[in-house]
Amino acid sequence: MQTQKVLILGGSGFVGRHVCERLNQLGIKMTVLTRRGPAKSVKYLPYVDVVQGNPHDPKVLKQALKGHTAVINLVAVLHGSENDFERVHERLPSSLANICAELSIKRLIHISALGADQSAPSMYLRSKARGEQTLHSIAKTKGLDITLLRPSVIFGEDDEFINLFAKLQKHFPFVPLAGADAKFQPVWVVDVAHAIAQCLLNPHTTNQTFELGGTGIFSLRELVKFAGIWSNHRRPIFGLPPFTAYLQALVMEHLPGPTLMSRDNLLSMRVDNVLSGKLPGLSALDVKEPQSIFGVFGVNESDMQA
Repeated sequence: MQTQKVLILGGSGFVGRHVCERLNQLGIKMTVLTRRGPAKSVKYLPYVDVVQGNPHDPKVLKQALKGHTAVINLVAVLHGSENDFERVHERLPSSLANICAELSIKRLIHISALGADQSAPSMYLRSKARGEQTLHSIAKTKGLDITLLRPSVIFGEDDEFINLFAKLQKHFPFVPLAGADAKFQPVWVVDVAHAIAQCLLNPHTTNQTFELGGTGIFSLRELVKFAGIWSNHRRPIFGLPPFTAYLQALVMEHLPGPTLMSRDNLLSMRVDNVLSGKLPGLSALDVKEPQSIFGVFGVNESDMQA
């Protein structure tokens, strides 16, 4: 068997760090291409080399891909304009797949999103679907072996989801919540990393799409409540009616600093972010017992009833 050497795009981010740790445990050599140096979260792993560069530049991407046997694309954006989503979720995967074909790198694992659909209400989900379609088309015409993974919201002790709502409840006396009734099926980042590694190791996962979700389905209101219990700063939660929620998202789009909520996020939440049951999931990727959000954060499930 040919020795694996994997290029990872987005390897210094939340999911990427855990993917690198998992592949490092397996002794798989990796190169992490990142725009953000020096990627301290992964650079000290013995099987990781960090290369700084812009993956959206085809010349940089081609140079980085040379000498590798596979590539994992974790790059995504949650906020932005139509052009931002197109650039990251469509043009980058297209460029990546075409360069892989040019260099005879057949194996490509791409992280999409649960709910990706060209008729979805949000730019984010539509762009994810178009990215998938682009990859399928290139793979079919140029003989690539691709695997697509569609995770629900990904959680972990160092995530930007549960931690965000925990911080908000630490500083504010109550939470006015847009999309309070939206449904999610959160999946543990370590289970996602294990699934990605399994895709890399198991050739039977090629040319398949997998949906990744955890053990429970929660409303956004329940997840915010969970974050408050975990952080010991539980606050009252008030679900906002549609028009007020729209205004809140509009205002938050224009606040300084990182965007916490956008109108496009609100549109995404019109579609429940739960497994369809029509595609294989974690159990097909050797994750037999997905970790629950309660187990990871050490919260008693009974506390949610109080």
